[in-house]
Amino acid sequence: MALDPESQRLIDLMAAADRPAWNTLSPQAARDLYLSLRPGAQGPRPADVKVIDRTIPGPAGDLPVRLYRPASAAVDAALPALVYAHGGGWVFGNLDSHDVLCAQLSLEAGIAVFHVDYRLAPEARFPGAFDDVVAALKWVAAHGASVGIDPTRLAIGGDSAGGNLAAAASIWARDNGGPKLRMQLLAYPVTDAVARTESYRHFEDGYGLNAVTMEWFFDHYTPDKASRGDWRVSPLRAASLAGLPPALVVTAGYDPLRDEGRAYAWRLQQDGTQADLVEFGGMLHGFLSSPMLLHGARRGTTLCAAALREALVLRAQ
Repeated sequence: MALDPESQRLIDLMAAADRPAWNTLSPQAARDLYLSLRPGAQGPRPADVKVIDRTIPGPAGDLPVRLYRPASAAVDAALPALVYAHGGGWVFGNLDSHDVLCAQLSLEAGIAVFHVDYRLAPEARFPGAFDDVVAALKWVAAHGASVGIDPTRLAIGGDSAGGNLAAAASIWARDNGGPKLRMQLLAYPVTDAVARTESYRHFEDGYGLNAVTMEWFFDHYTPDKASRGDWRVSPLRAASLAGLPPALVVTAGYDPLRDEGRAYAWRLQQDGTQADLVEFGGMLHGFLSSPMLLHGARRGTTLCAAALREALVLRAQ
């Protein structure tokens, strides 16, 4: 499929801006630059959503989270919820970088979204981010009712590195007696930190995320290369993907991670887990969080919200 014209325009804008490559920056400088780019890409938060920032106990102290609820929902309503992990290569991103995406999923699906500000690398290397997402999932299952969440109707999701964390947390929940999840939403996830697929070679450079930046991410999060085969880093390498919650895997056609997203969906299916694979053929990695720049982002968010609504709301009626 041809590159979407809006994706090409975004590539042209990035080239014209001549910003430094991520791998040439310190982690903190990369975080600052990434956050400076987010307002123009994601736009303002929708007005019809209520947001609460708070902390929950985490493995290394207080863990910041952000709770989204549609403003139209009754104050005392126990809503189904999506526990969400943002992207950013485990190195950057926070509650603000994916704020609009989480708010829009909450509004369109009619659910709560519990957005986790997990610890970043290299200050917290593997398994820090994974442990934080698991801790948030456990907290929602045990204490969600206190914040208006129905703990019997939970999904987990994330994009890119967050999709990796969501996939791994789904495996953890299966193997540790729950919580029972009704869906996993995996947007262009990292699923194999060891192999490099054909899409890495096709889109090695010039399409936003590139192969060099991915190696920079891995070096910060998992400098011990022996750990990269661990299923918590490479869920595609888990012994079995049977018995996991149904998955929606969203991929982008012009993305180094495209093929491992495809491979994860196919492996889920082979192991008997329901999985839908939807590829936005003309889009770039990370497209969902840029609705001000890409029509594909808005279409993709609506697709994800519809799947969440079906899994968490409609099937429970």
